[in-house]
Amino acid sequence: MLLETPVWQKFLHDFLQDFTAETTRYFLFAGITFLAFYVLGKKIFARFKIQQKFPATKHIWRELRYSLLSLVIFALNGVFVFTCYRHGYTKLYLNIHAHSWAYFAFSVLVFIVAHDFYFYWTHRFMHWKKIYPYVHKIHHLSHDPTPWAAYAFHPFEAVIQAAIFPIMVFILPVHPLAILIWGLYQAGLNVMGHSGFELFPSGFTSGTITKWHNSSTHHNMHHKYATSNYGLYFNFWDRIMGTNHPKYTETFEQVKEQAKNLRKEETTKPERVYQA
Repeated sequence: MLLETPVWQKFLHDFLQDFTAETTRYFLFAGITFLAFYVLGKKIFARFKIQQKFPATKHIWRELRYSLLSLVIFALNGVFVFTCYRHGYTKLYLNIHAHSWAYFAFSVLVFIVAHDFYFYWTHRFMHWKKIYPYVHKIHHLSHDPTPWAAYAFHPFEAVIQAAIFPIMVFILPVHPLAILIWGLYQAGLNVMGHSGFELFPSGFTSGTITKWHNSSTHHNMHHKYATSNYGLYFNFWDRIMGTNHPKYTETFEQVKEQAKNLRKEETTKPERVYQA
């Protein structure tokens, strides 16, 4: 007679599996970006730094601590979704042929657009003066964030951020691979927004198509001023609601001009001549 696996073992298995996946993704995206811009390529990419000062080490450690706590909450959220799936409460499907490939692509797009909508409005809510000091202020301790700040949330904010996952799988038929693609896109854009460096070219924020996508400068200004630029992936809601910082495009172009001038100084700097 086979004994049923104890509930606590299922919980532990699901938690460790999800925590490992979340942590691996976080350290891959944030770690590689930090290594490239703040360690190995610090001198090379310095001219692209949005705020020219580099944050103190103690701030980076704070970002790491809060991010790891958020990853625990995200993993618990994953356990909740796994449990709901086992009991037939979600619309997750494992057979890729249960829906067409066109629907698969559509589900990824819907997930991204819905998350952008959800993030903007929950973000605005967390900036409400009666909520902000107790929840979102933790994230804004990073006035000049590094990639490690991507998930540096107060636990209550981490719960709010994680909630989009169960909401979507309860209402939208979605394959785990589609969730993975959304997760990678989310992690990439999140880390980019907190990188502190601007790599998009001049004119990006005013281009007919590109202006609808956010930049690192957009979110960096949000951390610096905390009064505008609430969007995540796209610049739809900030434009519609008039919450873009009035000097967003101007600041973006100043960062680009700064990079150009610093590059010019580097190339025209006379070489030091050493005499025996």
